Amino acid sequence: MKDTLEANLPIEETGKLENTMNDVVSVETTVSESAPADNVETANTEVEAESTVAKVGRLTKEEILSTLTELVAASAESSRSEIDMLKQAYYKIRRTEVEELKKSFLADGGEEVDFVAPEDETDIKLKELLATYKEIRTNAIAAGERLKAENYTAKLALIQRIKALTESQEDFNKLYNEFKEIQQQWKEIKLVPAEHVNDLWKSYQVYSEQFYDLIKINNEFRDYDFKKNLTIKTSLCETVEKLNDESDVVSAFHQLQKLHLQWREVGPVAREIREEVWARFKNASTLVNKKHQAYFEMLKAKEQQNFEDKTVICETIEQIDFDSLKTFKEWETKNVVIVDLQKQWKTIGYAPKKANVQVFERFRAACDLYFLKKSDFYKSIKEGMDKNLERKRELCEKAEALKDSTDWKEATDKMIALQKEWKTLGSVSRKYSDSIWKRFITACDFFFEQKGKTVSSQKSVEHENLAKKKALIAQVTALSSTDSAEEAISLVKNLTTEWNTVGHVPFKEKDKVYKEFHGAVDALYDRLKIDRSERKMQSFRSNVDGLSEGGHGKGKLLNERDRLFRLHERLKGELQTYENNLGFLSISSKGGNSFVKEINRKIETLKEEIKITLEKVQTIDGHLN
Repeated sequence: MKDTLEANLPIEETGKLENTMNDVVSVETTVSESAPADNVETANTEVEAESTVAKVGRLTKEEILSTLTELVAASAESSRSEIDMLKQAYYKIRRTEVEELKKSFLADGGEEVDFVAPEDETDIKLKELLATYKEIRTNAIAAGERLKAENYTAKLALIQRIKALTESQEDFNKLYNEFKEIQQQWKEIKLVPAEHVNDLWKSYQVYSEQFYDLIKINNEFRDYDFKKNLTIKTSLCETVEKLNDESDVVSAFHQLQKLHLQWREVGPVAREIREEVWARFKNASTLVNKKHQAYFEMLKAKEQQNFEDKTVICETIEQIDFDSLKTFKEWETKNVVIVDLQKQWKTIGYAPKKANVQVFERFRAACDLYFLKKSDFYKSIKEGMDKNLERKRELCEKAEALKDSTDWKEATDKMIALQKEWKTLGSVSRKYSDSIWKRFITACDFFFEQKGKTVSSQKSVEHENLAKKKALIAQVTALSSTDSAEEAISLVKNLTTEWNTVGHVPFKEKDKVYKEFHGAVDALYDRLKIDRSERKMQSFRSNVDGLSEGGHGKGKLLNERDRLFRLHERLKGELQTYENNLGFLSISSKGGNSFVKEINRKIETLKEEIKITLEKVQTIDGHLN
């Protein structure tokens, strides 16, 4: 009678996957102890989160809010992991927006400490949606627990009804129809508290078996049931065997759970083939489960590697020796390293769930400490720059007070002293450096120009000087190309020295004769193939000799020296940029080799210009000393 009973047993009530894994065990075997299903659900959730994270990462804030609205409308049926991913994606976008606003604020001249992120109305909407979802989910969970308790009571009543059938003496057909009705009701009642699942099923099975023993269904009906069940179970075996070829192991595992539920709903087959059919189904299920288990082990290994990689990044930042960072350049170099590490962090996937938040907090704390130290350094430098700015303003005021003085001797000494003191002061904020320098040099230039006008020669002398300089130009032009280079250079130097001894020429003719003289010298050097650098230095020395003449010569030399020093710093910056870019280039790409050669040529040119600039500074220093 037990065979007949099993042919008509209903689906076993097992509860949700998070409560038990017994739903993967056949109705024909004893329910085995399995790992808690919440581990499976968690693993599946993590896989689904990882498979959809790329899609979520492409959403805008508005699309995220729209998606959240739909999920909240779906109430407790919504995936909590998907809600969390959308929330994280939203705050990631929000942080990026704040960073961009901060960059714009700093680019407009604002200070980092003054930046305050503006409020965003979408933040309020997001918090409202999350609060609503939390309330709905809490209510749904409570309602689910109440429903489980009601289902438990209902199933106890059905067991009592089956027990009453085993004690009844009424007509068989009537008893059988009522028993089938109880079976259908049992199927329709789903979840019950997890702690009562097995006890309920055992009681249900016991009284069902007693019923079949009592009513003694005839063998013909039993054989028909066995044959029908065999057809269904064979089809289920074939379906599970095909799952072994499924490329998506997670999908295959979920399908397997549904097939096991169907298996439990089907009654038994003939006793002589019962073990064989069950073994076929179980073996096919084992293959799918092993692939599923291997897949999650691979995920766990990957998460562990991610954790180790993130730990290395944290240690790298934590090991920074802040005391060794003493200059802007050193901080900027280290800043590039930190930014690269932050970019690298974003490319690394999730760490194990228990450690993921912990390692992120460690990373964020290390970064926060770095930027705090950097901010402190910049604040200290800013205080020094502010003091330099205040002192330079005082020098500007003194220079402006002297610029109209006609006591040329005393005023010149004081003005030169101011210029020397200016050179001893450090830098100021880039925001003020150009304007404060322009203010100071304008006062100095005005004074020396006024002095120059007062002590300049009469116009007739300027015309005589013009005639002398034109004669010198003619002499340079007349030098024969057959002269030896050494003799020609000596003659040009003598003529240049004589040129510098000649006084002022009419202002309108000044630039013209200057270009003619140096053009003639350059043409001669071209014929004699004199080195370009040497030619520049010869020309510069001539200019320096000219600048040093007169009462305001020192002031002009100081101005020229400052200009050359700023040029030297700019050239060094360009050289460093080209050398850094060269390190990132690959000549394996099409046209890469010619581009690398061009950069190398520019690097050599910059090095030559830097060398010449330093020689010019040294030449001026020689005149000043």
